[in-house]
Order: sequence, then structure tokens, then C-alpha cells
Amino acid sequence: MRVIGGMARGRPLKAPPGMNTRPVTDRIKESLFNIIALGIEGAMLLDLFAGSGSVGIEALSRKAKWVCFVDNNREAVKTIKANLDRCGFSGDYQVLRNDVFKAVEALRRRGLRFDYIYVDPPFTQEKIFDLIMDALDKAELLNEKGIVIIRAPRKKSLPESLDGLERYRLNHYGESSLHYYRLDKEEQGHDGDIQDTGRNGTNGKEQ
Repeated sequence: MRVIGGMARGRPLKAPPGMNTRPVTDRIKESLFNIIALGIEGAMLLDLFAGSGSVGIEALSRKAKWVCFVDNNREAVKTIKANLDRCGFSGDYQVLRNDVFKAVEALRRRGLRFDYIYVDPPFTQEKIFDLIMDALDKAELLNEKGIVIIRAPRKKSLPESLDGLERYRLNHYGESSLHYYRLDKEEQGHDGDIQDTGRNGTNGKEQ
């Protein structure tokens, strides 16, 4: 696992020890940042269930303005901080050891708004996907043009819309999928219609 682009490109990243996690692969991360590349510089990003911090660190490497990492596991938080130090970042982030749902509420009370919210819950806790989507839908943490990206098992069905969020893109990568949600797809024009890009996020073509 490594940083794949930007100022810290090539820096190795460690995974939290002793955790039964499915770290985001370089291929998934590269596809994600290709999709959001035009908006990441100067952006605010929230990394929920952050694990190693790989996605938030990638955002910082690509000149995101500020990243908030949230994880409730002590070893994960230690690993995130170590990976940040390894990449030489300081001051442009906050690492919270907290229950994700409590953190979402605390961030709402602080009046923070994010351009991107990346969510990577444990695949073994199936009910947590619906719960976190409902919490984000109500928390109003997104900027007007903000995007929520949820990584889920490919077999897990997520809703196409909630009260305030609508899915506009779905990418498949082996056993994982990335679901992209935004506040108002009609403001984005015709391509607000959902795009299902196949098993590898590349219109079904193998990479």
C-alpha cells in the first residue's frame, strides 16, 4: 500500500496491526482519484472508518486543503498518525479517535462542511451501511457540490436515493464497489443519470 500521486507519491503506508480489515487497493484508489481529480485541490475531505488513512493521505498529497480522519480503533489511529508523519504532513488535518456516528454529530455541531466524504465501513457489519448513510443524509455535512463516496461489498445493495442524497455513479472492482452520492443531481446536468461502469470501474474491461 502506497501513496500513488501528488507530493508524497511513492511513500509506503502501513496497515493497522491486528485488524481484520480490507485495505483499499491501489487500483481502487487510483480510479477514485481519477474521478474526483478536478476537485480535490483545495478541498475539505472527511475520511470515515479511516483505517490506515490511505484515502485521506492521498487527498493531502494531491493538495487537499484539510482532511479529518475518524476511526474508533486505537491501533488505527496510531497507524494514521504514523503514516501522516512518514509522508511529512503537518497541520492540514485532524485525527479523531471516536465512534463514527458521534463524530458525525460533533462535526455537524461545529458547522463543518466537506467537499468529499469517503466512507469505508467494515464489510462484516452489513447493517452499518444503512445506518451511516442515514446519519450522513441528516447531518448536512456536504457543501452544495459535495460528494459522498461509500465503499461496500459488491453484493451489498445500497439505495439509489435518500431524502437529501442521490446516487449518480457506481463502480465495481472485484468484490468491492464504490457508490457515489451527491445532493442534487439535476443541477449537474444530463450525466446525473447513474453510471454503472462494470466490474473494474472501466466499463467492464479488465485492467
